[in-house]
Amino acid sequence: MSLKIRVKNLGILKHAEFSLGDLTIICGGNNTGKTYATYALYGFLQGWNSLIEYPIDDVQIQQLLTDGALKVELTRYVKTANQILAAACKRYASQLDSVFAATEGRFRNSEFHIQGLAIDLRDTDYEGTVGVDGLPLFTYMKRKGSEELTVAMSAETDRERKIDPFFAKFAIRPIISKAVFGYFPNAFISSAERTGVAIFRKELNFARNRLLEEMGRSDKKINPRMLLSKAYQSYPAPIEDNVDFTRQLEDVGKRKSFLAKEHPEVLEDFSDIISGDYDVTQNDKLYYIPKGTRRKLMMLESSSAVRSLLDLGFYLRCVAQKGDLLMVDEPELNLHPANQRRIARLFARLVNLGVKVYITTHSDYIVKELNTLIMLNHDDKPHLKRIAEENGYQHDELIKASQVKVYMAKEALLPLEEGQKRRRRGITFVPADIHPRFGIEAATFDDTIDDMNRIQGDIVWGAE
Repeated sequence: MSLKIRVKNLGILKHAEFSLGDLTIICGGNNTGKTYATYALYGFLQGWNSLIEYPIDDVQIQQLLTDGALKVELTRYVKTANQILAAACKRYASQLDSVFAATEGRFRNSEFHIQGLAIDLRDTDYEGTVGVDGLPLFTYMKRKGSEELTVAMSAETDRERKIDPFFAKFAIRPIISKAVFGYFPNAFISSAERTGVAIFRKELNFARNRLLEEMGRSDKKINPRMLLSKAYQSYPAPIEDNVDFTRQLEDVGKRKSFLAKEHPEVLEDFSDIISGDYDVTQNDKLYYIPKGTRRKLMMLESSSAVRSLLDLGFYLRCVAQKGDLLMVDEPELNLHPANQRRIARLFARLVNLGVKVYITTHSDYIVKELNTLIMLNHDDKPHLKRIAEENGYQHDELIKASQVKVYMAKEALLPLEEGQKRRRRGITFVPADIHPRFGIEAATFDDTIDDMNRIQGDIVWGAE
């Protein structure tokens, strides 16, 4: 069972429902709400733990602070999980103005709902530490097969015994939420603004830069508050996160993803797509090194394709973990059709390695290549195996139709709501048919291609 999302009055989207598959594809024309849905989903996945508000008894907190340990029976929290999640979604919908950096009230009529999975506490196994300023305060542990969570004061804290009960409650709440709602994936987003971010990553504190410029030009008596209000402009949360990630590549580059440790061949494939490698130095200089050379190019000197794939490259090499949700807005940006096909194959490989992928796209090449990967995935047909080998397809690039969800953003009839006598039309998401033999039926592309073919046929044969 996959996560199900429902939104209403979200920008141009009047009503849309969609589920996350291992690979989720949102297609459609311009201004059909694809990015609205993407940003709203990303915002929730980034902040869900702060939105969940489980009641915790003061008696439990006192027991923890007095005895130094607390055992939490998680089944009692599972019983109210649906109500708690619904309240969190309502709370999140009220914050959409901030998520989208919109004027106050812009999303006042918007709704966001997410339906979680059936919860099986026995499947989860995790442990960790909660602290502040580098000092561990609590440790927690839940073992697979158990429905009990153990929280204990760390050895350092136990000696001090000076923790505010309110802070203890604040610290323990997300630990319980993680146990109950641990199926929410860690989301990473590559926004459509990424090409510009790659060029200006060192200068992207726009507000600070404009403020300094204004202060340098202005009279000494100018009001600083006026300057701040003039200089500061916020951006949608996904874009700001994208910018922050790119600005921190020196630190990010020191880490290793599970792909770098276990599947270096995926990184080699990505290197072939960009025909080189990225390199970030200790003094935070970022370069692109073309294959077969020692020449280091700055981002301004590199191709738009190299800039467009920068954050994806560092995600794959340094950040990716199994269970993640990789979200890419228009992965085809600045890519030659051949590389659009290769990116599609890369996504399929990630899916088979345990990383869920979510994309919005206008690319017929990407969708058609995914069709090919679905259509070739039949072990009982020897001729398909031969075709795959002849055309360089690897078995771990092939995917099943059941792994893929595709939605077309378009105008269509909306569901009938309470009090309505007939259905209305509006922008929504329409699921596309996916056949194991024939692949994805993407009418938004096929209709356009058929129209172009008809016109060209008329040009060639119209005189006869």
